Amino acid sequence: MTLHRKKRFFGNMGPRKPPCCIGGSMQLDLAETEHIQKLITQIGGGLDQFLKFEHPDALHAGANWREYLDGPLPQRGAGIDQVVEDLLTQVMPNGSCVAKPGFTSFITTGATTAAVLASTAASIAAPQRYGITSFNLLEEVSLRWLASLCRIGPMQGVYSSGGSVANLLALGAARQHAFEKLGHDVGASGLTQPVHVYASAESHHTIQRSAGVLGIGRRAVQTIACDNQGRMRVDALRDAIARDRHSGVVQMAIVANAGTTNTGAIDPLREIGEIAKAHGIWFHVDGAYGLPGILDARIRHLYDGLELADSVIVDPHKWLGAAVGVAATFVRDRNLLYRAFTQEPADYLEGAVEQADGVAPVIEHSLDDFGIPYFDFGVELSSPSRGVVVWAMIREIGVEGMAQRIQRHNDMATYVAQAAKAHPHLELLLEPTLSICCFRYVAPGIADLDALNRQLHRRLVRENQNMPSTTIVNGQLALRPCFVGARTHQAHAQALVQDVLRMGKELVAEWS
Repeated sequence: MTLHRKKRFFGNMGPRKPPCCIGGSMQLDLAETEHIQKLITQIGGGLDQFLKFEHPDALHAGANWREYLDGPLPQRGAGIDQVVEDLLTQVMPNGSCVAKPGFTSFITTGATTAAVLASTAASIAAPQRYGITSFNLLEEVSLRWLASLCRIGPMQGVYSSGGSVANLLALGAARQHAFEKLGHDVGASGLTQPVHVYASAESHHTIQRSAGVLGIGRRAVQTIACDNQGRMRVDALRDAIARDRHSGVVQMAIVANAGTTNTGAIDPLREIGEIAKAHGIWFHVDGAYGLPGILDARIRHLYDGLELADSVIVDPHKWLGAAVGVAATFVRDRNLLYRAFTQEPADYLEGAVEQADGVAPVIEHSLDDFGIPYFDFGVELSSPSRGVVVWAMIREIGVEGMAQRIQRHNDMATYVAQAAKAHPHLELLLEPTLSICCFRYVAPGIADLDALNRQLHRRLVRENQNMPSTTIVNGQLALRPCFVGARTHQAHAQALVQDVLRMGKELVAEWS
């Protein structure tokens, strides 16, 4: 394959650094370390072009970018100009369609401009979360803002990479809490007896994964049945707790959902929280996707009881528009996170945490400017500064702007639901709670509607304009758009409905 490229110049960047000679040999370490402004301008232009979404589908079988990029290990470098050229012509144009306004499959989406700029700034100016810096100050400021935005109450938080780690941290705190009541430091010495975690059948699979990582075992998660709306059944929870009460099992945590990934269902938080309090069991709320829904005043009552939670998670890289890699875990007592996850003193880290009595740490550092030891509150030592991203997004549009976006997306799900109820060839499978709507195409004479809608979905994906996911709702396959993108508006919901009707008609004609 031969690719012809136009030579690219970068203006007044000045002469390239000449090779250096060390001991008579040529120095090959000539990585570019300057000219960031000029080069970012070039990359920014490519990203703006990408976001017009006029490029061909990256998944097209005839695309030649795979062949070009899948080359051998370079022995001699091509230089920064060629790297930028490749990014502009081969990599970025064939990037993910997740940022496309019509992409409604996942609960992650394309980052807003403010998030992109803040992430870029942090990657250069704050490569670590150490010291009293502006970025580390914004870790705490943004956590406080985020807790207030989502009406969590007086909790302390820590950032991590996503909902998987955020749930892990929350359940790690729950594990520590449960065993400390028995007089045992499980973080230091490990498990001494079996554990149960109670989670709804609609809970995210990261709950089971967290149980495995924490050593309590995936099978320790007791699945609690849900009603036909996807909400945890309180009676089933009470029964499960009662069965275990005298079994010798440590009843570690109850996990409720503030917006399930599957359908956006919100569990009866107050009833569950009161059960947890009555039995002395940790109450965790997974709001990774759905917690920002509390900004919609019309449905805020569904979050009643959130204040009873011992831990809450939310992912700003979902509904709030951050670049992927930002989640927050909130707990009432952050020292629990410390006791669960501390790496203990390390000689290469100047600064130590003195353990006063074996239970409650006294955080004292030999460096006055060492800062809050976030690395001891989770599983990441090296970690980017994520708080500046959340700060930038909220700083840009405020609570009112965030609320308007949430309301817009909820309205879009409602629009699809109303369209499905009104059209004879559409069927609504579940009334939307948040910004997810589950519906499908129907037609007389088609016995296997699941197969029809599965094929319809594949056509939607191949057309690469409006792309929901599929899911199963009460035993039936549903098309599942989840509206979370900052670039997604009412017109995209309307276009999806029209595409479903068009493709459904075409498929029925082909099948007849």
